Order: sequence, then structure tokens, then C-alpha cells
Amino acid sequence: MLPKLNSSENLDRFIPNRSAMDFDYAHYMLTGGKVEKENTGPCSPSKQIYRKHLAEILNMNRTRILAFKNKAPSSAKNIQESFSPPQWTKSVKRRRDISQSPERVMDAPEIIDDFYLNLLDWGSSNVIAIALANTVYLWDSSDGSISELLSTDDDIGPVTSVKWAPDGRHLAVGFNNSHVQLWDCSATRLLRTLRGGHSLRVSSLDWNDHILTTGGLDCMIINNDVRIRSHNISTYGGHSEEVCGLKWCSSGRQLASGGNDNVLYIWCSSMASSNSSNQWLHCLTDHSAAVKALSWCPFQSNLLASGGGIGDQCIKFWNTNTGACLDSVNTGSQVCALLWSTHERELLSAHGFNDHQLTLWKYPSMVKIAELYGHTSRVLSMAKSPDGYTVASAAGDETLRLWNVFGTPTMGKLVADRKQEPFSNVPRIR
Repeated sequence: MLPKLNSSENLDRFIPNRSAMDFDYAHYMLTGGKVEKENTGPCSPSKQIYRKHLAEILNMNRTRILAFKNKAPSSAKNIQESFSPPQWTKSVKRRRDISQSPERVMDAPEIIDDFYLNLLDWGSSNVIAIALANTVYLWDSSDGSISELLSTDDDIGPVTSVKWAPDGRHLAVGFNNSHVQLWDCSATRLLRTLRGGHSLRVSSLDWNDHILTTGGLDCMIINNDVRIRSHNISTYGGHSEEVCGLKWCSSGRQLASGGNDNVLYIWCSSMASSNSSNQWLHCLTDHSAAVKALSWCPFQSNLLASGGGIGDQCIKFWNTNTGACLDSVNTGSQVCALLWSTHERELLSAHGFNDHQLTLWKYPSMVKIAELYGHTSRVLSMAKSPDGYTVASAAGDETLRLWNVFGTPTMGKLVADRKQEPFSNVPRIR
């Protein structure tokens, strides 16, 4: 009887797999290397290093001549990588470059550092109006020219609010003595003075076609039809303290008002037909500080953003049809002004203590895209250029700064690149 063999002893021979072998390489290893050595003799160390390096490049550093099984198949990942284009050829969406420095810085001497006033606006004719104490100046962004529109005495002034009409030609100016003036800026001519509406300073203004809505320290909101002699057509009563924020939506159907009483009201335009109304559409009391910053969303008509003062520090988003608060974001500082982008789903906020920065947010995630620093005092107001790309900010540090925040227009800039310079021909008001 034959002795029993274990499994290893049964494997008495190996059969090479001819399809997996490289016969040219085998022939070289069996003959070529030997012949080369015989013909050339001993080589120098440098030549040996060269041959070794050459062998590595040509994949000649294999040691086996016979192959007994096929190579393992390449993984799907390796196959995919081998056919993938180089990383630098892939199409990648370029992130917009946002300059951290303002395009231009101008002096704004004697601007009133009062959170509740609205002293800056940028009209559709590309002219910035800014109130400095008792005087209103106009800066034409197309050519950089500066002109003085008006200057008042102390018994009327200071100027407490400015707002361009939609035509970009007429400017409404509110005063400390409760009067409102309408100016034709192309002719530098006073058209009329609206009296008898407010009893205290007029701190906020906004237009709805031919209706000029005014808000004041007397807590009243007045709708003025500037086409007729008896201009006071209706009032809204609801706020218990100064009305510091007023914004009509683009359709003209809803008005948002914010006050120092921490309340945000939504009013319907149909209410303006009555002489007096205390019937608001929504009374929103979620803020815990003054509500000055208001901005209607350009891509969703019933979406409103509001910002609270130093005791609140939040940006809130509202569905003004239902009155629901959709979101609230704590910014960590006083919210002084808000502006939606008309090109991207982005929101710009201006802040007070303690960094006085502008913050650009992505909506609706509210992820910070950029923070712009430069002001050394709280930002009082912001205004956007007609093309929607450049933003002007005025602060208590007596400067007016222009920022290229929302991108670059495709057909040239409305605001030309110039060296930073002061409001050169604006005299300081003593």
C-alpha cells in the first residue's frame, strides 16, 4: 500500500501560464543581460545607477520570468480614474471675487450720527443724495460731479430724511421741524412744501408711485398725494414711538413700517383710501429692539427682511401674506440697514457696534459670503446703484464709501474706478 501523502506533497509540479508571460522580457533576462555584461565588462557606479533608473522607468525591475496565473483584473475605480480627464480640465464654477476694499471713499462731514434717521439715497438717474446737517448734496456717479441742492436754517433743519421719487428727478426731503419739501433736482428748484401733517421731525420716507409716505417722531404714518393741493389723503396709526423704517413693496400693495417701539407693521395699500386707519394687516412683535432696517425681496413679492437694533441684533424673514416668521438669524451686532441683491439670492446687512461691517449673506442658507470692514463707526444707511451692483454706505465716522458687492455689470461700470478722494468741494458745516 502506498503511503498517505499530505496536501502539500500532492502539488508535485507547477504549470506556467503562457498567456500571462512576456517572452521578450524573459529572453532579455535570460540572454540579453548576460551578453551585455560580457560585451561591456564592469561598469562604473554612475553607469550602474543610470541602468537601474532606466530599468525602473521601463518597468524592467520585475524578478519573475515564469507566470503561473493571470494578473488580477483592474478595479472599477482604477478604470474610471484612467479614463478621467485631468483635474485641471474639469469645468468648475468660479466664485465671484468680492473686493474687501471700497471702490471709493468720500468725506461726509457733519453727518448726523442718529440711528433713526435716513440720510442717504441713490436715485434711478444714478445720483446719490446725502444729507449733512442742514445741507443736502448731490453726487452724480456718472461723471463724479458734486452739487449743493439746498441748505436750511437751524429753525427748520437739520435734514432728517431724503428719498428719491421713482423718476430719479424729484427728491423728497424731511426736516426736523416736521415739514417735507419736494425738489426738482434737474432744475434745482423747490416745488412745494408739505405742512400740517406731522408735529415732530420726519425721519422716514418712501414713494409708491405718486404717493409719498412719511413717518415721524410723532408715531404717525401719513400718505401724501403730491399731485393735489390737499395732499394728506390718509394716515396709519399703530406705532407708539418714532417710525424709523418705511418700505413699500415693488407692487405697491403692501407697506412695511418699523418703529422704536420694536414693532413691525404690514399695511395694505387699499387702506390708504380711507382718511384714517388703525387696521393693519399684520402686527409683528418678534423683535426686541427698534426696527429700522427693512428690505423687500426682489424675487418673491411677499418676502420681507427686517433687522433689529442693538438689543435684538437679528435679521428676520417674513411671509407678509400670512404674517409668519420664516427664519431668524442672530448677527451678533446692531442691524442698521438691509439690501437684497437683484442679481443673486443674496442679502447685504449693515451693522453697528462693535465691528461696523457690511455682511453679505447667501439666502436662504444665511451662510456668510463676505464681510467688508472699513467704517470706524456704525453704518447709518445703505443705498444701491440703479444697476444693482454697487452699494453706498454712510456712517457716523463721517465717510461715504462705495462697495462693489453684488458683482460687475456686463456693460461697464456706472461707477468709474477712481482714486479715493474726499468730497472735495463740500464745505465743512460748522
